[in-house]
Amino acid sequence: MDRFRMIFQYFQSNSESVMNGICGLLALASVKIYTSFDFNCPCLPKYNMAYGMGIMFVPPVVLFLCGLILNRQLVVVMEECNRPTGSRRKNMAIIRYMCSSILLRAMIAPITWIIVILLDGKCFICAFSSAIDAEKFAGFANLTPPTVHLLLAKVPCKEDELMRNNTSRKAVSRYLRCWSQALGWSILLILIVVAFLARSLRPCFNQAAFLQTRYWSNYIDLEQKIFEETCCEHARDFAHKCILHFFESMQKEIKLRHFNVRKEDQGEDQEEGDRLRGITNQEQMNELLHSWYNSKPPLDVSQAGQRQPPGRDRSSTEWAGSLSNRWHAPQGTHASRQTDV
Repeated sequence: MDRFRMIFQYFQSNSESVMNGICGLLALASVKIYTSFDFNCPCLPKYNMAYGMGIMFVPPVVLFLCGLILNRQLVVVMEECNRPTGSRRKNMAIIRYMCSSILLRAMIAPITWIIVILLDGKCFICAFSSAIDAEKFAGFANLTPPTVHLLLAKVPCKEDELMRNNTSRKAVSRYLRCWSQALGWSILLILIVVAFLARSLRPCFNQAAFLQTRYWSNYIDLEQKIFEETCCEHARDFAHKCILHFFESMQKEIKLRHFNVRKEDQGEDQEEGDRLRGITNQEQMNELLHSWYNSKPPLDVSQAGQRQPPGRDRSSTEWAGSLSNRWHAPQGTHASRQTDV
């Protein structure tokens, strides 16, 4: 189970190559599922359309939802849309960019399914065999409308007794297959042209805005990922500290029983305390998480440099000024100080 969990977390990473690989695997899986699927048209006037259109559009919806579920950025976009504004405003350009990226990747497998079905033609023949004009085919011209409707519904079933000796069945099948393949190739051509135009015309637009949007979209995703990793590290240190306190009175007995538990020295305790950031109870941690959700810190790292270092009474500017004065002091001053000493 741990291996499967690690593999799932790896596929949920922010790497674009991994997400593109997942989309490619879903597309190949859609083709494999269709080729192994046993397609049997009911050959009934009332059910052919429903069955053919269901096979054509229901699996793409499932594949589209699978593409959304496997994309980690979907959760990030939903959290970014629903979070309170707090100290950081929302940038709708970033949200639109991330949504478009998610939708484009999730649509690869459904479009592949639809194109493969249209190029094969079986679902199209099953769905629209009853809807063609029977007067275009000589074998159905002199029959009554109910009989024609019934025979057209049985066109996909070449082994049916009514259609074995009917010469017009192959003509209807070829006619519908040509329309199906024409639609399939047309959709594929349109997609290729759109992708080519998007690639070739993108340098004509504002590249600075595109780079900014892409940078901050990656930042939001990485920020959420690093925050979760930091929370896991903090929870591990907090749990380790609580367990040590719980077994403090039993350390000697545990050591005698060959448990791999050792008492940390003063330096390790200080390092662990630094990682805990002064949080010592559950209420403080809950308040910190609530504050992170309601008011994320502004995107200005210069504020961290302006904070006063712990254990120093002077401000950062005074500290920097004193270091500058010492660095740029004349050599004679240092010499006089040494002779005085």
